[in-house]
Amino acid sequence: MTTVIEINNLTKDYDVGFWRKRKVRALDDLSLTVNRAEIFGFLGANGAGKTTTLKLLMRLIFPSAGTARILGRDIADISMHNRIGYLPENPYFYDYLTAREFLEFCSELFGQGPIERSKRAADLLSRVSLDERWWDIQVRKFSKGMLQRLGLAQALINDPEIVFLDEPMSGLDPVGRREVRDLIAGLRQEGKTIFMCSHILSDIEVLCDQVAILKRGRLAHVGNLDELRRQAGDRNRVEIVATGSNADTLRFHLPESDYYQLTSTASGLRIEVPDEKDIDEVIRALRRTGGQLVSVQPVRQSLEELFLCDRDPVIGP
Repeated sequence: MTTVIEINNLTKDYDVGFWRKRKVRALDDLSLTVNRAEIFGFLGANGAGKTTTLKLLMRLIFPSAGTARILGRDIADISMHNRIGYLPENPYFYDYLTAREFLEFCSELFGQGPIERSKRAADLLSRVSLDERWWDIQVRKFSKGMLQRLGLAQALINDPEIVFLDEPMSGLDPVGRREVRDLIAGLRQEGKTIFMCSHILSDIEVLCDQVAILKRGRLAHVGNLDELRRQAGDRNRVEIVATGSNADTLRFHLPESDYYQLTSTASGLRIEVPDEKDIDEVIRALRRTGGQLVSVQPVRQSLEELFLCDRDPVIGP
């Protein structure tokens, strides 16, 4: 697979304080690679260093140490920007341009002619599902979600090979999130690479081929979701849903009942079994108590559980 983003020991220190300045490390020795035509999820709590990393890659700020290359070129080579797109976390647009005018302006920056600019702007506004009646209205009247759609359109104006997205779902309603997820998945099918930060973990789980998690500026985990679950010690847990029995009665018929996690819900009794080999024991207990089996399904550690688990950092490859 072709590597399109290479980050090696990237570090960023900020000076803080007024009279007595001191160094605060926002990003600490980050190294990772991203392959072509994959969606790479970049996660971390507020202040973990995600936006700092993106700003370093975009050359909006400069590293204290380390290097990075995009499409085989050092990030100091600004000519590489012709081949990438970028959506910042809080995009700002000139208030008195319309959406169409703004995209045509962006298109002109990349040297596109008048006919191409007009067609490209209309195509992208349709692609990000911005209602056509808003195309010729000044963006100062746009909602947060509409501005986010416009920001996505400008990130794609030059048909980039790599798209960097910082919180692309911010401000979008559920329908908008679904549309943007479909858009991002479509970009991957076109062979484009997506590097995205997001706090919406369910979107990361659905979309991303690889995931990296930052904690306090350092790389804590990196890999695909299955690899990350193995690193976190994920077990072969199984959830059984049943009706017609209650937790106290069933627990009496289960050997080592503390071994199982029983929860009463409006839809029935949920029994979490630590290992598949214990399923038969639960089913026998259900039969003794007159319970009815509804479903049996594996329980995989969610990305949220992995994201929140308080473990020592595991530096990935």
